Parts: sequence; structure tokens; C-alpha cells
Amino acid sequence: MALEMHPSLTVHAGEWLRTEVVEPAGITVSGLAAHFGLSRQAVSALLNGRANLSADMAIRFEKAFGVKADTLMRMQSAHEMARARAHEDEIQVTRLVAA
Repeated sequence: MALEMHPSLTVHAGEWLRTEVVEPAGITVSGLAAHFGLSRQAVSALLNGRANLSADMAIRFEKAFGVKADTLMRMQSAHEMARARAHEDEIQVTRLVAA
């Protein structure tokens, strides 16, 4: 049986980036968006947990701040899995058996 992470132990990659990277760097959302060549809305949605981290965005953060994109993507994936596991009992699918 696989060890499962409790949802409270996972964090959205964007929220982690906001509190641990962007805010300590003293850069504004608008400044970061301009640096990334993206809209303020797209960056804000990520940093506030309203949008998931994409691989392209993870690479932008890696290039700008040195945080490994692979690590950020694993963090995002763990967050998404924890959210899905929190309501897996609502997913009504039975095992498919080969004919």
C-alpha cells in the first residue's frame, strides 16, 4: 500500500512560490508578470492558488529564481493528487476486468 499524503500537508506550488520566493524577493505581481512577459492576471491567479502551475511557468520561475522546475511540478502534482484523494469516494468507478 502506498503512503498517502494528507491534504493539509500539501501546498499549491503557486502559493508556495508567493510566500517563499516572490514576496521575500520584494517583487510585485505586476513586476514579475512584466519580467515573465505574461499578463498580471495569469501570474496573480497562479500565486493565489486559482490556477495550476504549468511546465512553462515552472521553467520561468527556475530561470528567474533558481528554483528547480521539476521540484515545482512535483509539488503541484502532489497538491492535485491530495485534492483528488480527498473526494475519491465520490468517484464511482469499478475495476475493469478483461474479457
